[in-house]
Amino acid sequence: MTPKQADRLRQQIAAIRRTLAAEKKKFGGYDDSRGLRYLPTRYYVQLADFAGGLTYLRWFAKNFPDDAGFPDFLFEWTLILFETGKLVQAEQQAFATYCADRQLFDHLLARPLTPLESWEEAPLPAAAYGAYFTSLGPPLKLAAFAQWLAAWLDTARFTSRAAQYGRLRQQVQAEVDRATRHALLDHLRAAAWGPRGRGGRGYAVATARAGDGGGLRAQRRRTSPSRGQPITSN
Repeated sequence: MTPKQADRLRQQIAAIRRTLAAEKKKFGGYDDSRGLRYLPTRYYVQLADFAGGLTYLRWFAKNFPDDAGFPDFLFEWTLILFETGKLVQAEQQAFATYCADRQLFDHLLARPLTPLESWEEAPLPAAAYGAYFTSLGPPLKLAAFAQWLAAWLDTARFTSRAAQYGRLRQQVQAEVDRATRHALLDHLRAAAWGPRGRGGRGYAVATARAGDGGGLRAQRRRTSPSRGQPITSN
């Protein structure tokens, strides 16, 4: 990346922050129907400014506590946590990423794809994953993260939790009683997000992946139509 390209990305980050600040000043809160708030994490990753990305994510978590995000946004959040040495938090965020898109890590690590249920739909077309990872920068940038991620995916901490999450998803999908289904969704939220799930963010991710609300692809169309497209620094 040239200095000019880096300056352009930083200008885009600053412009987004100004737009969101102006929106809050005018309306007393954030609407952001364009999904601008999801873009800075990718820019920070492209810049390899992980400290700046962490600062932004602290602001994001404070101002959008009920925001489920999208799989690629959650992935970038995980990467930023890893690169800033926040490994415990990175594991939690990695699991949230897995719950939002159970094949994303498979594409990154060139592993066999996790089979999807008949009622599931992948958030992105298969061909889009490679373009997305390329948009983040050269492969070397992700090498250490990929090594850590591959090791974590083989731990009992992940496999047992993933199995529990899978069982809950199947129960939610099969349940027809409204009250029981709601209770199961609460358990699904907790399984996806741990203690942080009680705030609502895990609910949005978990219910979408369980077949409610049209899935994450429908969420993306409603909230940020451009989020699934690779963003380059050209």
